[in-house]
Amino acid sequence: MIYSILADIVTTIHFLFILFVALGSLLVLKWRWLAFVHLAAAFWGALIMFQGWICPLTPLENRLRRAAGQSGYDGGFIEHYLIPVIYPADITREIQIWIGIGVIFINLLLYGIVLYRKMKE
Repeated sequence: MIYSILADIVTTIHFLFILFVALGSLLVLKWRWLAFVHLAAAFWGALIMFQGWICPLTPLENRLRRAAGQSGYDGGFIEHYLIPVIYPADITREIQIWIGIGVIFINLLLYGIVLYRKMKE
């Protein structure tokens, strides 16, 4: 039971990290100091996509699920809704690269807005 709960927590953290990588620059509009943390996270996220690496959270999630006696991600809300977003079934290397490019583009656009607003002050 505890391993299942820990696996759900790790999965949630993983999903939130992905959201932060993709859209964290929106938070920078409010809290500019967060830019340093977000840029590091965005760099890491893009690097994982471009290199085809596995996020270190993935093996941890899998170990915890196996320790909980689970073989897959069927079950509750987290497994049903978050796992398919984090682990798309048909992801290819080309899709990973386009995701990385998309993350960079979104963040460049949003940081452009941040810089524009800062210059207007």
